[in-house]
Amino acid sequence: MAVFTPEQQPAAPAERSPANRWIVLVVVCFAQFMVVLDATIVNVALPSIQRGLHFSEANLQWVINAYTLVFGGFLLLGGRAGDLIGRKRLFVAGVILFSLASMFNGLASSSAMLIGGRALQGLGAALVSPAALSILTTTFPNSRERTRALGVWSAIAVSGSAFGLILGGVLTDALSWRWIFFVNVPVGILTVIAAMRIVPESRAALAQRGFDIAGAIAVTGGLALLVYTIVGAQSAGWGSARTIGLGAAAIALLAGFIAIESRSRFPLMRLAIFKVRSLAIADATLLLVVSGMFAMFFFATLSVQDILGYSPLKAGFAFLPVTAGIMIGAGLSQQMLGRVGIRATSLTGLIFATAGMAWLIRLPVHGSYLPDLLAGLFPLAFGMGLVFVPITLLGTSGVSHEDAGLASGLFNTAQQVGGALGLAILSTLAADRTSTLLAGHPHAGSALAQSATVSGFHVAFLGGTILMAAAALLIATLLRRHHLAHVDVSAPAPVAVGA
Repeated sequence: MAVFTPEQQPAAPAERSPANRWIVLVVVCFAQFMVVLDATIVNVALPSIQRGLHFSEANLQWVINAYTLVFGGFLLLGGRAGDLIGRKRLFVAGVILFSLASMFNGLASSSAMLIGGRALQGLGAALVSPAALSILTTTFPNSRERTRALGVWSAIAVSGSAFGLILGGVLTDALSWRWIFFVNVPVGILTVIAAMRIVPESRAALAQRGFDIAGAIAVTGGLALLVYTIVGAQSAGWGSARTIGLGAAAIALLAGFIAIESRSRFPLMRLAIFKVRSLAIADATLLLVVSGMFAMFFFATLSVQDILGYSPLKAGFAFLPVTAGIMIGAGLSQQMLGRVGIRATSLTGLIFATAGMAWLIRLPVHGSYLPDLLAGLFPLAFGMGLVFVPITLLGTSGVSHEDAGLASGLFNTAQQVGGALGLAILSTLAADRTSTLLAGHPHAGSALAQSATVSGFHVAFLGGTILMAAAALLIATLLRRHHLAHVDVSAPAPVAVGA
């Protein structure tokens, strides 16, 4: 049961008025939208950032992965810290750090400065996101209301990724790439003010309190080194001594993390939590799905600008149907959960998503937006909207209040780590394919170069299709009715989410 600190003594959840609970939801969703949006808002602006700060082709990817890796690596620590020192405290501290890092990024004068600022932003996000989800689950003790609240949360979290592409294009074209970071500052200030006045304080009633700093460093270092190894494999070679050595070191760090967790008095990730089958399946499914989704956004954005020749602004608006598809899917999933259940809703969404990703494999060199790109993006987005609501329910149900922060931290970690690894792997495979086709043609014309680039995109989309299909297979084969007994999805009301 959540324990409120003496200095912040709000009414118990049962006594808090329904209106107040939904206002709390608005505040935490506002912050989560800002955090998730920032993971993709830079995509459309990448060419402008590259020119402005003189990034090399190899290093440009770190503008995204410096954020996602630190975000994912410290989420577990953030989730446990919220349980121990107070979820509201951590939420406010995270929003402040995120906003200051955004200002720092907007003022960046070098590539190293921007990468460092993005890592700092990721740390702020790692404090905000699990605290926000824990606040949501403890604010809505009633299962029916929690299902509705999670529906809103999921729709906003997923649509943030798509809307980031739109806003990035608008700000880059109308102002400059620096405004994709500056825009977070006033939003962060308003969120902090609202949270201080509205969000209740809570923390877990734990007999022992402590932080696993060694575990956080081991998992973050291992993941960062693994991504660095994958990215460098394109130039060094997959079988090179450098790649093998760095890969072995990354695996050793991650194995060390598991060893630390099994022996620590205050583990960052209590391994026994994975005995909750629904949680383990939800996290594994999310990791696979987001691995494909992040890469899809990255390569679809490049396709729109580099192949179709759209400006950043036009490219941003080209993704409006993607946002609509996610919102429609998330709203429909609310109705489907009560009628056909979590398993059928998830599988339906994954089938749509897999089909949409598979359509993109046929993207032609001289294609057009509607029949070649949008025809795949919309069912993919619709499927993602259907999937995220039931997966969020699975990943955050069936655990005690004391483990609410850990469960939400694991769920968000799966999302960020999946995105970073998926982008690194599929980007490297795509670059390998393009380089292979251009080998022996040092002075290749624009037609051959474009054809080779699109062929690389095909490899990435094929990899995304395999990841989506693997997620569907996981749900179909490992999730059974008795694993869902603790999840209440009785006739959840549909959620209307505005643009």
